[in-house]
This record gives sequence, structure tokens and C-alpha cells, in this order.
Amino acid sequence: MPVTTAYWAEHAWLRRPGAPAPAVEQQVLVEVGGDGRITAVTPGSGPCPPRAVRLGGLLLPGMANAHSHAFHRALRATVQVGSGTFWTWRDQMYRFAAALDPDTYLALATAVYAEMALAGTTCVGEFHYVHHTPGGAPYADPNAMGEALVEAAARAGIRITLLDTCYLSSGFGAAPEPHQRRFSDGDADAWAARAAAFADAHRGTPHARVGAAVHSVRAVPAGQLATVARWAEERGAPLHVHLSEQTAENDACLDAHGATPTRLLADHGVLGPRTSAVHATHLTGEDVRLLGGSAASVCMCPTTERDLADGIGPARDLADAGCRITLGSDSHAVVDPFEEARALELDERLRTRRRGHWTAAALLRAAGEDGHASLGWEEAGRIEPGALADLTAVALDSVRTAGAVPRLGAETAVFAASAADVRHVVVGGRHVVRDGVHQLVPDVPAALRDSIAALRGR
Repeated sequence: MPVTTAYWAEHAWLRRPGAPAPAVEQQVLVEVGGDGRITAVTPGSGPCPPRAVRLGGLLLPGMANAHSHAFHRALRATVQVGSGTFWTWRDQMYRFAAALDPDTYLALATAVYAEMALAGTTCVGEFHYVHHTPGGAPYADPNAMGEALVEAAARAGIRITLLDTCYLSSGFGAAPEPHQRRFSDGDADAWAARAAAFADAHRGTPHARVGAAVHSVRAVPAGQLATVARWAEERGAPLHVHLSEQTAENDACLDAHGATPTRLLADHGVLGPRTSAVHATHLTGEDVRLLGGSAASVCMCPTTERDLADGIGPARDLADAGCRITLGSDSHAVVDPFEEARALELDERLRTRRRGHWTAAALLRAAGEDGHASLGWEEAGRIEPGALADLTAVALDSVRTAGAVPRLGAETAVFAASAADVRHVVVGGRHVVRDGVHQLVPDVPAALRDSIAALRGR
């Protein structure tokens, strides 16, 4: 798929040099170089020139889904039957994990990443821990499952940061349970060696970068946390970790170590500017200060957190303490970056019974620029010269968005639009979604249906 050299937008959300905040500009010409980066942005350019591709609606920077477990998409609807908790949901998740192999995961992840592209996502952070065969033995290629995910992103036309996840224990040093054996490398040194080989193999892969993850303080013994942190530090790579999603995790950590999970991570060198804490739902005041003081990012996943009845995390307190807030769809109960963005504000309204915690601009930044930065793509998430030409165009004339004045396009996108309103997606100058149709995966619903059926049939 060739790079298109120019796109023209009716309206675009831009930050002009010297302006205090982004604003909606009209008739914007975006020119792209052969390397897939923006070379020029010209607001007020006049009518669309013949050499440019017209993008109707509002042009936004591409969205970053900062936390994904691609195979969880297979659980949609299945886990909505009856009641339960995160822990009963987890039992069903393990059954789907057991059915994965490199071929089935390639098919499923391709479909899931194509669904993300249709929703406006141009980059995904894949929190990947299904490393080995179901019994725990490595594949002939120990990174076959990670390779499947990188290839899936290429087939779907989006960028990926593969967050290779260290997962060693069923809980605070206990051996993995049978359904967790395929997640474990045995110890952190073995994880680091395998992850290093994978990262080395993908150095220079245009659409892919490799980071690290600590699955949780439950799954990585305290004495091995520093190994994962050091691996990421030496490579300047992102480091992500599930943190305090459940009160049971906090209680068990206090029993095992006399410290909260956040304090345990801080004491073992895990927290820092390249670290992203995912969920961070149940925190103490000291936890908030530790995360903010380390300049860590916090990835909120509102649609998953409400689907699993996890709770509403202290996102505003974390932002005020110095954390960068990002967004992810996690279990893919919904794949819709606009829903995640507005949920951050709307959940806070429910928690506080007050409105106006984030502006639309701040929420778009969380869904775009800050999410990309947390995944190691600092050059993405902005429409400006030098940035990657990753773009999302949202309709302003659908039944959800019609009637608002264009200058309030950001507010319309965040608080009214949905994934169904995405009309165009450009990644590195390549037109991946055109008029709502994926150009690389012709029938995304069929791809989802068939790949999920293949797992259920096992």
C-alpha cells in the first residue's frame, strides 16, 4: 500500500505554533514524505487540490490503544451471562488462552487489530503473556506467539508495541497453576533472555517496537522485579504493569510484604517516567504520591473496569500528582477510543457528582499523544511537521455528531461520536481505512467471527 503524499481535511484539530491549546482549523492540507512523516501542515489552504485525498469531517491525530489483550476479544458476550467477579471472569479467560496457538492467534489478532483500525486506532500496546505451548514447553521458535502478534498488526495496517510480559507465579511466589504454565519462562533471567532475542529481531521493524511488562506483583516475585526493570532501563523501552486492579491483590501484597503493590514496585525500581501502571484502581494517598513523583503514566481502561466491576480509579488525583493519563480497551468489551475517553470524565462525574474534570482537548491528548508516548512512539499523536502521518477522520454529519458547530469538533468527537463515526484512518501516510472500509482486511466482521469460532471449536 503506497504512501499518499497529501491529504486535505475539511476541519482538523491542530496546535498552531505559539498557541496555548489546539483548535479546529478549516481547509487543512497535510503533506507527507516518502518516510511516512508529515512534511507540512497548511490551514486555510483553500479547496482540496487535485493531488490530495479529501478527508471529510474532523481530522484528529491517530489514537493509541495503550493496553490490549487481543485474545480477550473472544470473550465478548460469553462473559456477560450471569453474574460474578473479576476472578470468575478470569476462569473463562483461561479457557480461551488454552486454545491459542500461533496460527489461531495470528488470525484472531489480525481481526481484532483491524477492528481497532476501523475505530480510529493507529497504534496498539499489546500486553502479551501467552508465550509457550499449553503445557509450558517453548515452541520451536520461543517467540512464535509474539511474532504472530507483530505480523497481525502488519496485516491490519497499524503500529504495535509488543509489551513482552514476565509472568512467573500464580501468586506471591506460588508455582504457576496448570493453565498458567504457558505464561511462564521459569524465572526473570530466562524471561529476559527470550525477550532480548525478540527485541533484537525487531530492531528496525518499521511498524513494531518491543517493550517489557510485569504482569502484576502477584505474578512476578519481588526479588525478580528488578530484573525486568533493568531490562527496560538498559533498552530505553516502555515498562508496563497491572497495578491494584483488585482489592484482593492489595490485601495479599500487604500480607506477603507489608507494603502496597505500588510501594513494592517503587522499592524495587519499577516506577519511573517510562513506566505505565495499568488500572491503578485501588490506591492509597501514598500510592498516588509515589506514582506522581516518579512521573509514571497511568493507563485507565474504563470500559473494562466497569465491565468487570473493578471500580473507578482516582484518575484526576493521579493527573494532579504528576501522572500522564492514557487509555486502553484491555479486554475489548468495547473497542471504541471515544467511549474510553469520555468515560474517563463521565466516571469521575459519577464519583464526585461534579462536572468538568477534563477538557475535550485533554481527553484527546490522553487517547492520542500521551498514549503513543507511553508506548515508545513519541513522534506520533500530533498533526505537525516531523510527526508520523497517523491520522483519524471522524464524521461530523452522522446522527450522533450532526448539528454541532465545527469549532466545537473536539467536544463533539469526545462526547458524542463513536467508533462508527470513523470514516478514514491513515498510518504512516497509508490510507488503511477509506470511507469506513478497511483496505487490508476486506471483511472484518467475518474475520472476527471465523477466528473466534476456531477457538471455541477446540
